[in-house]
Amino acid sequence: MKRTVDDTRRLLREAALVEFAEHGPDGTTVTRIAARAGVNKERLYAYFGDKDALFDEVLTEALEELSRVVAPDGLSFGDMGEVAGRTFDYYGEHPELARLLQWEGLRGAPPVSATVRVEHYSRKVAATAQAQRDGTVDGGIDAGHLMFMIIGLAAWWFSVPQLAAMMTGAEAADPDERARRRAFVVEAARRLTRPRPDVTAS
Repeated sequence: MKRTVDDTRRLLREAALVEFAEHGPDGTTVTRIAARAGVNKERLYAYFGDKDALFDEVLTEALEELSRVVAPDGLSFGDMGEVAGRTFDYYGEHPELARLLQWEGLRGAPPVSATVRVEHYSRKVAATAQAQRDGTVDGGIDAGHLMFMIIGLAAWWFSVPQLAAMMTGAEAADPDERARRRAFVVEAARRLTRPRPDVTAS
């Protein structure tokens, strides 16, 4: 069956996701991406321009999917444990995203799709600030710092899995350990963001 342009682009993006996650944008070659995809590398240049543009598209697509799954429009941030748990689940199913973000930071270039991502994270921060005003989340913490902490709490397990294994004595592949880690993330997020009772000096 003849491939469509969309089929070829999808194959190249899927192959690039694996290669970039494993080797980073500098360590990945167009030849290797094309070979993994089973596509002539000239198609990559024709459809994406160059390797850097393909990296940008792959990371942007991964972040858009994260946003759709973890923080869809209308999701309340009143329960930060739920937000942290959803984030943990997504990174657990897509650990390559943590690696792509690390490679992006190491690349030293401007962030990919910065304007769109700032708007996305601004919505998360605004939702956090609204939960603070509603009294369901501690209002004594900067909303942006708090949201960054929640993402780190959930995603760091997949960013440095070797440290997680050394410090817990268990591997993430163990379903029981995965459940324990998720339960910890949810409970820690709730404890860290729980509103503090007003303390009145006597």
